[in-house]
Amino acid sequence: MDFQRLFLFLIFSFSLMMVWDGWQRYQHPQVEQQAATTKSDLPVATTKPADLAAQTAIIQQAAKVDSGKIIKVKTDFLEAQISSVGGDIQRLDFVKHLDGQDKSKQFVLFEKGAGTHNYVAQSGLLGAGMPNHTTLFSTEQDNYELTGNADQLQVKLTAVAANGIKVVKLLTFHKSSYVIDVAYEIENTTATAITTSAYYQFIRDSVDPVGGSKMVPTYTGMAVYTDKEKFQKVAFSDVEKSKVSYPKDSDNGWIGMLQHYFVAAWLPKDKTNREFFTRKLEGDSYSAGVIVPVPAIAAGQKSVVSVPLYAGPAQSTLDSIAPGLGLTVDYGWLTVVATPIFWMLTFIQGIVQNWGVAIILLTVLIKLLFFPLSAASYRSMAKMRLVAPKLEKIKLQYADDREKLNRAMMDLYKTEKINPLGGCLPVIIQIPVFIALYWSILASVEMRNAPFFGWITDLSTADPFFVLPILMGASMYLQSKLNPVPPDPMQAKIMKIMPIAFSVVFFWFPAGLVLYSIVNNALSIAQQWYITRGIEVAGAAAAKR
Repeated sequence: MDFQRLFLFLIFSFSLMMVWDGWQRYQHPQVEQQAATTKSDLPVATTKPADLAAQTAIIQQAAKVDSGKIIKVKTDFLEAQISSVGGDIQRLDFVKHLDGQDKSKQFVLFEKGAGTHNYVAQSGLLGAGMPNHTTLFSTEQDNYELTGNADQLQVKLTAVAANGIKVVKLLTFHKSSYVIDVAYEIENTTATAITTSAYYQFIRDSVDPVGGSKMVPTYTGMAVYTDKEKFQKVAFSDVEKSKVSYPKDSDNGWIGMLQHYFVAAWLPKDKTNREFFTRKLEGDSYSAGVIVPVPAIAAGQKSVVSVPLYAGPAQSTLDSIAPGLGLTVDYGWLTVVATPIFWMLTFIQGIVQNWGVAIILLTVLIKLLFFPLSAASYRSMAKMRLVAPKLEKIKLQYADDREKLNRAMMDLYKTEKINPLGGCLPVIIQIPVFIALYWSILASVEMRNAPFFGWITDLSTADPFFVLPILMGASMYLQSKLNPVPPDPMQAKIMKIMPIAFSVVFFWFPAGLVLYSIVNNALSIAQQWYITRGIEVAGAAAAKR
């Protein structure tokens, strides 16, 4: 059996599987299911059942608030729009990242409004008369901008609760950072001690990000991390069906929303109690968040509760912000292989300052690493080419007797000192590298909008003119000419069709991966031609003697 063909077959099958999955999603999108009853987006702390009546009263009272004003904030990394109702962050633009479709616009993560993708960050306090995300706050100004040598700016929102308790919501933005500190200063002006809890949540629909490929789907949904259970994805469909399984109570960890390249997560401080929650709301809306208890506040005293919000690109370096946050970069089941590959790719890019050139140089390094193994595979195929005429004679001689045919072929391999399995290990070892590189290119935000040259302006998306997939198909065709012709006519026809089929499949693959395939095929052709030529010359010289 030709294991070069096995390699191609496995890669082809892997490609078809992803394309089929994407096609099914395209043809049969999930139907939005309306909730049977109206559900509040105000979380419920299961550890404080006595608060339920008070929370219901808050919801009914807050329904009277119709709208508020918008407070605009600008830093060197972020542009935010905060509503005076609840202090919700209802729009968040990334200055350093462009939109996936319109490169003249900034990428928008949070967004709210009719006809838009609904995704907001909310927070509030639980308890009778305490301000929540439906409470109208007053503000000192409507526009904030981080300028000069300032390291941070702070948006101050003030609310006076119905029972006279004064609450100030503080949103602190930092220079060159995607972290926003969301805090509450609570002043107890009553004559008795008060207790409350702060909640921090995301409200999001289940719509995938605009611009993503339907043929190469990526994950959009919730995620929870704790030291004990580690990183867990929580799909919207599982929340709707109440099939979620993650630690609700902990003193560490975070909860967030993931989408291709970007993550938003609430990051409570370690060693503080917290209660994670996920809920299906009315219509196509879901909430994911955390409830943090506030120690009892004595009469005349103040207390502060703060939870950082990270809203930015998903990168492996995020572990420095919170443990496990770097796992939001999903390299799939081959993370152990993909991580060092992307580390090397990043190192090379830091030198050449071009991700396309870095992919080419990485391919050369990988090829050099596997050179001895590839050489063994190509020698096996070259020897198979030499004995191809003898195999054809054996096939004709024993066409009607399969058992004798197999025995004669094994005798020939033994006589010619050919191991038909000689190319097995080299090819199998290279398959995980190919798949790992695929996921590292697909999942890494560094590749997003990364240009190569000419028409290739984004290595994370497909070639818009299909030039690279066609070149890859041509390189596969040339390489097939160096391989021995399969003895089976049907198999021979399949091998002729595969370059065309691969080109079509790769129409939807990231241009960076197709570039890797082209360079890898070109190097393989050169190596295979050199080895095949040497064995043929040696065989011809031996025949003359």
